[in-house]
Amino acid sequence: MEELKKNEIKLEIKRSKPPYLLGLLGLIPLVGFFVGIGLILYGILKYKDKKLIMIGTFCVLFTVIVYSSLFYISKKSDFGKKGWTELSQNILNSLIKEVEFYKIENGFYPENINQLEKNNQAVFINDPIQSSQNRKTTLFYYKKINENYLLFSLGFDGKPNTKDDIYPQVLGKKGRIGWIRQE
Repeated sequence: MEELKKNEIKLEIKRSKPPYLLGLLGLIPLVGFFVGIGLILYGILKYKDKKLIMIGTFCVLFTVIVYSSLFYISKKSDFGKKGWTELSQNILNSLIKEVEFYKIENGFYPENINQLEKNNQAVFINDPIQSSQNRKTTLFYYKKINENYLLFSLGFDGKPNTKDDIYPQVLGKKGRIGWIRQE
């Protein structure tokens, strides 16, 4: 009987040890945020352990710092802007092919860029730069002019015909297609 009580006491001691190792999950952004909240609550309510509260706080702060850094890099830094610019350039190069294919199929250029998406669900008509800047209009700039068309990205300022506009890279003779650079 006495030995049974000793075993119960040992089990109780093992159970009451705070789960410090769960703090390692705090190094996984986002998951670490929720683990950190759980560790803080366990530290306050169950174990009353300052070390566990500090580990939980670190987990939460680590996630906040990681995501804040990613946000800053993607939206504000030159590195992030270069990435958005390259992505827009690649999509524009692909989109100009879609516009020309639309003309081959229909005999005329689309009146607006949304018509491309109606014919082909896989075509991407949203400008990643405009989306990254949380603008109301996120589409590439497209305008049909007689038998030609304008197509470009408005760049980071969101205004047409400025120095940061991004145009498709057209190889070969430009007279064979209807794309023009300026009005």
